[in-house]
Amino acid sequence: MKKIIALAAVATVATFSVPAAFAETSQSVREVTEEAAPVAKLNAGQMLYSNGARLAPIYRVNAEGNPQIILSGKLVTVPASTISSVGGKVTTSLTKKEVASAK
Repeated sequence: MKKIIALAAVATVATFSVPAAFAETSQSVREVTEEAAPVAKLNAGQMLYSNGARLAPIYRVNAEGNPQIILSGKLVTVPASTISSVGGKVTTSLTKKEVASAK
């Protein structure tokens, strides 16, 4: 009987300490992610890349901070939330097809 009580006590303590371990892990992951994908400074004339390939030069940056490019003769706004700096290049996480279908 004493073994069961001891086992129940250990299980109870483990149950309450596990969420704290997960909180520390997700905080660490968040910090690493923020460091790995720095926000790029956007200026007109900078080349915008997608999947390592040149997409188009940034035509302008609108008031919300979204870069706008001219792609296939059409002014396209790329969401700033998809922009990061990869190897010193302004890169979007969207594919060329996704950017072309954006408004």
